[in-house]
Amino acid sequence: MGTQVGVGAERSTSEIRRGVGAAIGVLAAGVALGTAELISAVFGPGSSPIVAVGGAAVDATPEWLKSFAIRTFGEHDKRVLLIGIAIVLGVAVAIVGAASWRRPRLAIGASVVLGTIGAAAAVTRPANDLGDMVPSIAGAAAGVLTSRLLMAAAGIPTGGPADTASSPAMRSFDRRRFLRAGVAAAGIATVAGGLGRLLSSRATAAASRATALIPTPADIGPLPPAGADLGVPGVAPFLTPNATFYRVDTALFVPAVDAESWALRVHGMVDHEIALGFDDLLARPMIERDITIACVSNEVGGPYVGNGRWIGAPLADLLREAGVHPDASQIVSRSSDGFTIGTPTAVVMDGRDAMLAVSMNGEPLPLEHGFPVRMLVPGLYGYVSAMKWLVDLELTTLDAYDAYWIERGWAKEAPVKTQSRIDTPGSRAQLAPGPIAVAGVAWAQHRGIDRVEVRIDDGAWEPAELGAEDTIDTWRQWVYRWDATPGSHALAVRATDGQGETQTGETVPPFPDGATGYHEILVDVM
Repeated sequence: MGTQVGVGAERSTSEIRRGVGAAIGVLAAGVALGTAELISAVFGPGSSPIVAVGGAAVDATPEWLKSFAIRTFGEHDKRVLLIGIAIVLGVAVAIVGAASWRRPRLAIGASVVLGTIGAAAAVTRPANDLGDMVPSIAGAAAGVLTSRLLMAAAGIPTGGPADTASSPAMRSFDRRRFLRAGVAAAGIATVAGGLGRLLSSRATAAASRATALIPTPADIGPLPPAGADLGVPGVAPFLTPNATFYRVDTALFVPAVDAESWALRVHGMVDHEIALGFDDLLARPMIERDITIACVSNEVGGPYVGNGRWIGAPLADLLREAGVHPDASQIVSRSSDGFTIGTPTAVVMDGRDAMLAVSMNGEPLPLEHGFPVRMLVPGLYGYVSAMKWLVDLELTTLDAYDAYWIERGWAKEAPVKTQSRIDTPGSRAQLAPGPIAVAGVAWAQHRGIDRVEVRIDDGAWEPAELGAEDTIDTWRQWVYRWDATPGSHALAVRATDGQGETQTGETVPPFPDGATGYHEILVDVM
């Protein structure tokens, strides 16, 4: 019996050891990350190991998984990634901490390894340099120090293993002392991390946006005509509110760029370089236009499309001033965090309203949508035209450089494909017999929408009523008045653009240059 009790006590002690070790691992990692976040406020948000490692994870993610994340989680995909990284990191440091009772140096080594990973990720990010390793290195040092202090509080001799239940380490274990040290470590991690996020947060950029004064454009495009919005409940409004405008990008945290320090460089294959500050850009002649933009990741019938009223400086005028070389076939744009987009030069220079936008729906660009300046080129998917947080324009050739998404297999030239979507009724809706408004939106930027048709089950394609056309660069609302009969029905829609091309019914996924197919839903009429 005495032997059985002894074994039980040793097992219980072993479990306590592992639990305390796991707590040490998690707390040390928290202090390391908190310290790194605080110091990254000095070096810039891109130096944060969370941002750097997360960005590297995004870059390394296979294309099929990126598309799955966008389809499944939408605008929350990056939040899900960060949660996933936090879970994996938490489990890893807890396991290492649990093992550190027998091998105390293991926890210290783990801090060094994590710091090295963070430093390596930071220095390899496009917009970073060697100085951006400092937060990760300092965080690793803080993690090592925290591990040693918590081990001392737990009675673990850091110079050697604590092997048995009768060791001095176990006899000296003081729950209260360890609890106080653990609470202190948690507090340091929380305060340092929170202060770091606050200092490197969007507060400065938000204040800059709040004081930005957008001048009255010299060229104001016509307001949407009466009848552009058909007023059918459930259909996307003609102008998409900023708060609900879709956002798809690779930025884990919204870049914080204040207008006062913003600068744009135009260089490369030009006669002379141009450098502009925000005030310089605002002093240029501005235009105001309604433009629909769409993401190439949008599935047929998907939500990643929106229509806004934008103010900006014509991009073609700026490029003419720089003197673009005749063989410069590509404009490579760069964001403040180093992300790149490649746009065919000929498209920008063909007379369409390509612009450096500073305003969206009557207010300065929201931070999430590129404040202070973003690029817009009507008729192209966003991944080849709509750079947010723009800071650099380089003239080069299509053969000389592959931008971010092109390196990952997407097409270099990506005009928006003709698309239409049923907004109401919803898929699998249960309807009463009688008159039903089947309605939605259709778009074919820079070609316009000439016709929309609806098919019920296997019947003929019937014309829908179109909302008034604003410009060929905006979507159009449509509605079909259907006399619904009892039963289950399949409703499909297709559009014909202003050049007479009807969208194809062939179902193709978004990769590599945009989805095709008819949007079709099923409804039940009871």
